Amino acid sequence: MPRRYSQEFKDRAVRMVVDRLADDGSCSQWQAVNEIAPKPGIANESLRRWYERHLVETGVRQGLTREEHEEIKRLKRENAELRRANEILKLASAFFARELDHPGSK
Repeated sequence: MPRRYSQEFKDRAVRMVVDRLADDGSCSQWQAVNEIAPKPGIANESLRRWYERHLVETGVRQGLTREEHEEIKRLKRENAELRRANEILKLASAFFARELDHPGSK
């Protein structure tokens, strides 16, 4: 089962990568992640993803920020709800239109 890390923990680990890269210009991202990840017991791939997310959040790399991603999810849910409501209204409209076309034919 995957472990859950607090955002503060992730931020500290990413800060260690940022500092390592700033200290040694010849150090690659891959080297920094591989050196730092074992210290706090993080999987290399997890730390790499956190660092990539950091680059997007800070505007260094293109991509959706966490807030933009959450907004898209919220809008998709809202859109689905509106589509369902629209379908219900269409069915109700068709039902009442039939009733008006044939009054008293029950």
